Amino acid sequence: MGKSSKASRSEAKDRRAVVEQMRREQQRAEKKRTYAIVGACAVVGLAIIGAGLYPVIQQNRAAAGDLETLGVPASQAGCDDPVTEPATGSANHRPEGERIFYDNAPPAFGPHYASTAPMSRKFYTADDRPELEYLVHNLEHGYNIVWYDETVAEDDEMLNQLRAISTKFPGASDPRNKFIVAPWTADDGKPFPDGKHVAISHWSVGGDAAEGTSNQRGVWTYCEKPSGEAVADFVEEYPYTDSPEPNAI
Repeated sequence: MGKSSKASRSEAKDRRAVVEQMRREQQRAEKKRTYAIVGACAVVGLAIIGAGLYPVIQQNRAAAGDLETLGVPASQAGCDDPVTEPATGSANHRPEGERIFYDNAPPAFGPHYASTAPMSRKFYTADDRPELEYLVHNLEHGYNIVWYDETVAEDDEMLNQLRAISTKFPGASDPRNKFIVAPWTADDGKPFPDGKHVAISHWSVGGDAAEGTSNQRGVWTYCEKPSGEAVADFVEEYPYTDSPEPNAI
């Protein structure tokens, strides 16, 4: 009986050792699974954060430097020489909500709503852009508007370049910063000329404002790519003072 009792105790001890060993192995396996899950979550989280930060990093990188350094040089932007056309529609205010169709793509003049888009806002996408009729009134006040088509809208690099260019005209008080970047879509009218994806338009007084509206001109230039240098040249040639209503914001 003594030997049998000792054998039983030994077998029980062995079983406990095996169970304990299995328990430890299970704990190690559970820790490995936990670490794997945490690691996978961390990777996914970093990927999400990285995806969110990438456009911001691109935009900040694009915004660095003077206006003339943004985008491509004017010599590489494929810009045409500015063209002009007699302007009409000065002080021709239409009821808000009335759809006005403009012959030019984009407009540089014409009838418009009585209100303007705010000077504080410099960059728009197709999701938040005001109606054209507001922006045409901005043109009458001396704004230069850079328009971009859907090709640019689908290109993050060019879109960030235009967004960066818009930051060089900050604030809502200095009239020299009457500047807006806005999209031109298929719903707005005919497309830009073949191969052109960026346009700049201005409503010029065409001489002495005291002479009335007879000398007013719409001015356009069309480019293949965004160019801060081309924008700077255009704004210098057609400042806010060269407009029917330069003193209005």
